[in-house]
Amino acid sequence: MKSKKFNLKKEFNKSLNYIKESKNFIYIVIGIFFFFAFIGFFIPTPDSISEQLLKFIQELMEKTAGMNQWELIQYIFLNNLQSSFFGLVLGVFFGIFPIITTIVNGYILGFVSIKVVSVEGIFVLWRLFPHGIFELPAVFISLGLGLKFGSFIFQKKKFDSLKDYFVNSLRVFFFIVFPLLVIAAIIEGSLIALFG
Repeated sequence: MKSKKFNLKKEFNKSLNYIKESKNFIYIVIGIFFFFAFIGFFIPTPDSISEQLLKFIQELMEKTAGMNQWELIQYIFLNNLQSSFFGLVLGVFFGIFPIITTIVNGYILGFVSIKVVSVEGIFVLWRLFPHGIFELPAVFISLGLGLKFGSFIFQKKKFDSLKDYFVNSLRVFFFIVFPLLVIAAIIEGSLIALFG
């Protein structure tokens, strides 16, 4: 029996096709993310939540303080990789985890953005753009596929759907999400090292 040869182009195209098939779930995640980013940016945060978020950001800054460019890239990449992977695979529990992750990340982005803008002005947001064009699609794809993963419960052939969603999601993760996160981490780590 002939063993099937691995074909990178074919696997990449399968990944793109699965993203297209799953686009409605990805759009839902994008909508939720920007809705909560909007809330975080324009609606004043209650003091108790604001204190917790500022404490979290402070701890993050202390953790990355003194890291060189390579260490920053490594830290950012592993952090995003872990977050994206768990956002995808833990979607199996009815898509609850990806939804919560989307809400929290969206809100934190809005919260941090308004804090930074109030100190340094609106133009400071341009720094988010270079890595954001790679990082956000990777995160949206992971969370969208995680949401779809959880929808297996509504299919007639539940086990077949579960298996199909899992295999396709992992393929997308390795061939699309992983490279996007590498590029995003290199850009973000370099910008932080350059501008502080």
